[in-house]
Amino acid sequence: MTEHITTIALDMGGVIFKIDSEQAIGRFIELGVTNARHYMGAFAQTGLFGDLESGRISAEEFRQGLSEMAGRELTLDDCRNGWTSYLVEPPAPHTLEAIEELRARGYRVVLLSNTNPFMMSWTRSIDFDGIHPEGIAYYFDAMYLSYEMRVMKPSAAIFEQMLAQEGVDARQVIFVDDSAHNIEAAAAVGLRTLLTSNGGDWYTPLLALLSADGPR
Repeated sequence: MTEHITTIALDMGGVIFKIDSEQAIGRFIELGVTNARHYMGAFAQTGLFGDLESGRISAEEFRQGLSEMAGRELTLDDCRNGWTSYLVEPPAPHTLEAIEELRARGYRVVLLSNTNPFMMSWTRSIDFDGIHPEGIAYYFDAMYLSYEMRVMKPSAAIFEQMLAQEGVDARQVIFVDDSAHNIEAAAAVGLRTLLTSNGGDWYTPLLALLSADGPR
C-alpha cells in the first residue's frame, strides 16, 4: 500500500528566500579572505566554512580561523555580515503564506537546511519577516539544521536522522530543494522530491504532487 504524504521538508536558501553566492563570496573577499571562492558555493561549503556548517567548530572558532585567513582580527559581526550576504531579499509574503497554507491543510512542514549560527541569528529574529520575534521558527513544525545535526546535505545521514526524529516513512515525505545533488541524495534514501530553482515557484508544482497523492 502506498504511503500518503504527511510531511513537507523544505530547504531554506533558494527555497524560502533567494540567495546569491557570488554576493556572499564578494563580501568575504572584502573582509580579506581572498580565496573565499575556493570554499564557498551555492549549495555546500568546504574547509573552515564547511566545518562551521557541519557543526565541527563553533562560531567563535570560525571567527578565529577566518581572522587567520584574512590576516587581521575580524569580529563576530563581520562573520555574520559575510554569511547574511547570501540573502538577496527577505522571504516573499506569498512564500510564507504557502507554508501556512500547507500547515492549515494538515501537512507537517519542516525545514531541512545546510546552515550555520550566523545565518540563523538573522532567520531566527524578527528581521526575518518583520512580524514574529521568533522569525522563521514561527512557520515550521520542526527545523533540521546541519550545524546542529553535525551533518550536511547531501549526506544520507541527514535525511535518515530527520526521518527517524519525525517517525515517518521516507515515502511519506516530499523534499523540496534547489540543488540537484541534494535532490538525488534524498531520492536515494527513498524520499519523494521536488527540484526547484533559486527563488522559483515551488508551491504550484508541489500542490500538483499533493493532488496526485490523493485524499489523505
